[in-house]
Amino acid sequence: MIDQSRAETGSIAPQAPNPGEASMVRRQLWEEIRREHQREGTPIAELARAFGLDRKTVRRCLRQEAWEPYQRPARTDTLLSAHEAFLRERAPQVDYSARILYQELVARRGYRGSYDTVKLFVRPLREVRLQAERALVRFETPPGQQSQLDWGLARVSFRSRPVELHLFVLTLGFSRRSFYCGLPNERMAQFLEAHERAFEHFGGHTREHLYDRARTVCYPGEGGKARWNPTFKAFADYWGFEPRLCAPYRAQTKGKVESGVKYAKRNFLPGRDFIDQRDFDAQLAEWTALVADVRVHGTTHERPLDRFAREKAHLIATAGQPSFRLEVKATRIVADDYLVSYQTNRYSVPFGLIGQQVEVLVRGEQLEIFHRGSLVVTHPLLQGSHQLRILPEHGPGAIARNRRLRRSSMANVSGRHGACLPEVEQRDLAVYESLLGADAQEVAA
Repeated sequence: MIDQSRAETGSIAPQAPNPGEASMVRRQLWEEIRREHQREGTPIAELARAFGLDRKTVRRCLRQEAWEPYQRPARTDTLLSAHEAFLRERAPQVDYSARILYQELVARRGYRGSYDTVKLFVRPLREVRLQAERALVRFETPPGQQSQLDWGLARVSFRSRPVELHLFVLTLGFSRRSFYCGLPNERMAQFLEAHERAFEHFGGHTREHLYDRARTVCYPGEGGKARWNPTFKAFADYWGFEPRLCAPYRAQTKGKVESGVKYAKRNFLPGRDFIDQRDFDAQLAEWTALVADVRVHGTTHERPLDRFAREKAHLIATAGQPSFRLEVKATRIVADDYLVSYQTNRYSVPFGLIGQQVEVLVRGEQLEIFHRGSLVVTHPLLQGSHQLRILPEHGPGAIARNRRLRRSSMANVSGRHGACLPEVEQRDLAVYESLLGADAQEVAA
């Protein structure tokens, strides 16, 4: 039952009855009314007496699924009346900035009122937006239904050389288990490859994926309706998932993956040193397995790996399906072992390219590697995963081996054809000394 002492001590102050105005009830009081009714089953009449409210007000509080702040009825005689439609449409586009809206009203629409009037008008609109965002972040999806994807910028050092990596994150909506990888840029080739690496990591993918409105995903269309990027749509059709877009100016609907990006940047990156891209990938994979997958998630209060055990069977399996072939160059940074990674396999390039950026292109069954627009090497495209192809002439030992081969070749020639070589007369060193002395006397004369 209700603890009357709370109202008397001021924890929840009694309010005078205000029939029909449930929206004016403070949030704390609204929550307490619902909690007492749901937990104790307290009748409406008793709740009204205990909190000093009208029965109709209590009844409306119980009917509301979410608390709504009180909004003063708009006056029809204010200077803003003629601009109300503009403000409601424009406010989300400028992130509910009253200052920007005021500037635009004055410059473009002849507004002569005060900034404070605009600020008071925008305040309830912003509060409604914040309430909606909090509800969207808490929105839960069933196992295998949805993934959320996003990018984050990571500034790291490979030895002492600063490097910018683009951190790709794909988070499964139900389990909150995430896949992370660092790539040189966010262009189409890297974007699609990151998807496929995530599919391999999880052994499948969800039925739908939620994206921002990046150009790799869609283009602006007429009437605000987006048009799919045709390459990306072909990729989605090939793998069999449905892409979905966040509402315009509402990227917060991807709250799960945005939390994952922040978590990686705050928990993985600080205090770490990296040798090269390969070392970065190895440390990131280790952190994912030993930290990210097994920590207790703040929202689900479970380990992502444990929830993934319940979600895995609901994913669309991808094992055995070949990669989506896209004839676009993918960017890579050559590792210290002069190897370039592509779809979990690694290929060698000349060791002088260590630390430099190269581009990889697949043509049929061949993999071509370019540096500054010039073709460096062509490898057969390896089948399977975690395979190596190293050409001996690419390693730093090739120079030493070539020198040894030249010396060995000369020795062999001398041994085989020694009888044909002219004999060299051997003289005592005194002969050369006497010749030098004679030359010196001639110069002195």
